Amino acid sequence: MIQRHRLPLLFLTVIAISIAIGVRCANKNDFKQDDQFGIPLPLKNISEQILYRKGYTVSYNKDYKIPNWVAWHLTAEHATGPYRRPGNAWHEDTQVPAPRATPADYRDSHWTRGHMCPAGDNKWDRDAMYDTFLLTNCCPQDGNLNSGDWNQIEMACRRWAEKWGDIYIVCGPIFFHQEHETIGPNKIVVPEAFFKVVLCLNGKPKGIGFIRRNTDSSRRNDLYVNSIRDVERITGMTFFPTLSKEIAEDVKSQANLKEWDYSLFKSR
Repeated sequence: MIQRHRLPLLFLTVIAISIAIGVRCANKNDFKQDDQFGIPLPLKNISEQILYRKGYTVSYNKDYKIPNWVAWHLTAEHATGPYRRPGNAWHEDTQVPAPRATPADYRDSHWTRGHMCPAGDNKWDRDAMYDTFLLTNCCPQDGNLNSGDWNQIEMACRRWAEKWGDIYIVCGPIFFHQEHETIGPNKIVVPEAFFKVVLCLNGKPKGIGFIRRNTDSSRRNDLYVNSIRDVERITGMTFFPTLSKEIAEDVKSQANLKEWDYSLFKSR
């Protein structure tokens, strides 16, 4: 009799644990096809672990302990919402191997924890917001850049999503040198620059890219506008690989901020 009662209890316990893990560990099948549209092609000769979050996807580099890229589909509905940034929310990502970034790595460094997929793009859902504070979604970033040009571009993207319905975004670090600064006991690598590429397919398809050096962004001419093709050449990545050849040739060659609503940048 005791044996018969233990088996259902064990079974229910396993099911409960599986459900709990599933809530926090999304897999590729949980994502709609359009959410995966912006995923770059697999990288060559670079450490890459793909992590699927509720609001974004990460290509994680275990050697540098930061993302290679972060991609997400920003809709008008996701560009706003009721949830606010939680306090003291940064936390290590136990889905990647140790050694990995911890909050202690950033302590007493002069680098901030720079979101790749911003918290502001995930006010639509509590769990999605919390996931943006995983340390696999950030890089060591200059504080003035973080609160300056990088923040300006993030705000512009939310307005573009609201204006045209949705956009696709990929961003991440750039390394120009053979040797890189590191921070913390786990030696988190500091990028020399950052990229962001944006694609809109509503109305007349258009694309644009940005590259910002990881320095103080107080000067207006530090905001660099590039074509997506230029960013591909510099990073060695292929963005939006499922675009038709005709559309890709057009949108990837554009570098015209006037095609977008760029008033956020005009006042600087």
